[in-house]
Amino acid sequence: MGTAAVRARGLRCRFEGEAGPVDALRGVDLEIGRGSFVAIMGPSGSGKTTLLHCAAGLRTPTAGTVRLDGTDLAALDETALAELRRRRVGFVFQSFNLLPALTATENVELPLRLDSRKPDPRRTAALLARVGLANRGEHRPGQLSGGQKQRVAVARALITEPEVVFADEPTGALDIRSAREVLGLLRGLADQGQTIIMVTHDPVAASFSDEVLFLADGLLVDRMPRPSAAAVAGRMATLVESAERAAMGVA
Repeated sequence: MGTAAVRARGLRCRFEGEAGPVDALRGVDLEIGRGSFVAIMGPSGSGKTTLLHCAAGLRTPTAGTVRLDGTDLAALDETALAELRRRRVGFVFQSFNLLPALTATENVELPLRLDSRKPDPRRTAALLARVGLANRGEHRPGQLSGGQKQRVAVARALITEPEVVFADEPTGALDIRSAREVLGLLRGLADQGQTIIMVTHDPVAASFSDEVLFLADGLLVDRMPRPSAAAVAGRMATLVESAERAAMGVA
C-alpha cells in the first residue's frame, strides 16, 4: 500500500455539549495506507464521525496531529485548508448533497468550477461512465434513483483526483440493492488504488473494506483486517452492550 495516506497521533477533540464538555476523541493514533479501503465503526457517540471530520480537515482537533499524505493539517491556515479540501480530498455523504437545479454532469463538475478550474467535458463523461451513468449526464437529481444520485456524488468526489475519498454513511439512505451497487463501486475504486475512508453502521457495508477500525468512547479499541459481515456484527454487538452498561453505570 506504500506510505500512509492519513496518519493521526494523539488525536483529541473536545466540544461543548448541552450537559458540559464532551470528549469525542480521547487520544487516537492511526495510520491508513495509500490505496486502502478502511471502514470506521462504533456505537453511537463513539467519535467515528468526529474522527472522519478531523482527518478530512473539516474540524480542528483540540490536540494531536493529522497528516494527509505528509501534510500537517495544523500548519495550514483556513485558506490553505479550504484549498486542500477542494483539491486533495473528496467527500461522499449519506444525503448526496447534489444541487437539484444542476444536471448530473454539472454536479460532478461543480468542485472544479468552485476552484476556478475549467472542466474537461470528455473527462467528466468518462467519469460518469466509470460509475455506470454514461447515459445520465443530462438528468437532474429529481430524475435519478437514490443509487444513481449516490453514484453522481461518488463521481463528484473523484473529479479532482483526490488523494483520499471520505465517505460518511454513504449507503445509509439507500435500499439494499442500491447500497450493494455503491459499495461494489467503492470496492472497485479501492482495487484501482483509490484510498477510501468510510464511516458506517452497517456490518455488510464494512465487509467490503480491507480493514475495520472500531471506536468506543473516543478511543480506537480494535482493528479487524479482512472483515466478514458476521464477524463485524459480533464485535459491534459487544461494543454496543459495553456502551449501554457504561451508560447505566453497570460494571
